[in-house]
Amino acid sequence: MGLPVCIRALRVHHQGRAQVLYSAVAPAKEGGEVKAMKRQPTIMEALARVCRRCGAAERKGELGTVLAEEVARYSIFDLQVIGGRLKNEVDRLPSPYREAIRPYFTDQFFGAHHELHLMYRTGVFRRMDARITDLDRCRAYWAMVPSGCFAWEEQPERHAHLHEPRHRLFYYLVAGFSMFVLDRPGHPVGTPFPGGFRVEARKDRFLCPVRDREEDLVYSICNFCPAEQADTG
Repeated sequence: MGLPVCIRALRVHHQGRAQVLYSAVAPAKEGGEVKAMKRQPTIMEALARVCRRCGAAERKGELGTVLAEEVARYSIFDLQVIGGRLKNEVDRLPSPYREAIRPYFTDQFFGAHHELHLMYRTGVFRRMDARITDLDRCRAYWAMVPSGCFAWEEQPERHAHLHEPRHRLFYYLVAGFSMFVLDRPGHPVGTPFPGGFRVEARKDRFLCPVRDREEDLVYSICNFCPAEQADTG
């Protein structure tokens, strides 16, 4: 699928019938291997620099500040391109799932983007001194991201010239904010999945129906999510 860090369809058989599970920030595999776009040294180093800044943070406020500064580099045009690609990918999903999932994907990317900027502008991060809950997992995430930004799916693009690794990076940045600054799942609570399953919040725990089903996808945010695998029977 066209979205870089994106909506991927997994077909699985459960109780004799096929279901489709969608996950975010997981490029599709073709022939068992993720395709990689050509890495331009200058772009790769720029992405690696951003991720080194993020990976060096040890406290939530520190990471939030870095993320807000990096996300602020995206122009209105960049956000329009990213939003357009998201809309196109959601439009390809079958109805009525398409209508059910759309607001959650919008919240996952642009709701988090708004909250990140708001917390930065109001000085919340300056007062947020708590250490990152799972620092090892956080650092592993940022070590993965530069390569994930170059994972490419060989599919015709109507506007291929608008498809940039730094647009992929946007998704990773806002997902990192949700998972490591806010300790929330990469998919917002309530996100629906085929089969009637949803991401749930139960007291101080989050449960996700696909948390442990993406281990073979090294670029998936699911592998770094603070949610636990839900019992889906």
